[in-house]
Amino acid sequence: MKILIAEDDATSRLLLQTTLKQWGHEVIATTDGQQAYDALLAEDAPRLAIFDWMMPQLDGIEVCRKAREDAQLEHLYVIMLTTRDTKDDIAEALQAGADDYLNKPFDRKEMQARIQVGKRVLDLQIALTDRVRALEASIKREKHLQGLLPICSYCKKIRDDQNYWQQVERYVETRADVAFSHSICPECYETKVKPELEAFQAEVDADKDPPDSHSH
Repeated sequence: MKILIAEDDATSRLLLQTTLKQWGHEVIATTDGQQAYDALLAEDAPRLAIFDWMMPQLDGIEVCRKAREDAQLEHLYVIMLTTRDTKDDIAEALQAGADDYLNKPFDRKEMQARIQVGKRVLDLQIALTDRVRALEASIKREKHLQGLLPICSYCKKIRDDQNYWQQVERYVETRADVAFSHSICPECYETKVKPELEAFQAEVDADKDPPDSHSH
């Protein structure tokens, strides 16, 4: 998993970076809040971030607030890592948009568990978003089938929005998640197919009968 860390203290940053890499994560390390925020806006940015509270440029709280105001960062999980550990501090961090809170120096097992929780939350969020988009697309396709459809009185083709005439099944297939299998209804069988079969059978029977011959 790709993780962004923002820590201005070189020793703490190296310790955190080394620990995350040991667990198999890809780490992007920044030294202040502005660098961290810029990294979040980059293409293929990390979805999980660990911020120190006190940093130059922007502190961890300010980065959280900016991130939560940006729709592009809706799927971002933030863990605040700091020596500030009063109830008011924790409340302030969570209200600013942090998802979790860890004290320095961090416990390795606790850090690993919190990251696993963050990954599960992110996976659920993305799965839910994908499901919502699929439903919206389905509703949009169904709306294409509503309203008045111009249809030819003779060949039964339908005119689409580009003034192009299509067979009914082709028109529906391009606007809904359906496919057609062709069959014959009972009425058409009696009025169209059966007479054709009978006429064909009569021709076959006529061909089998030899012409009348008279011997002298």
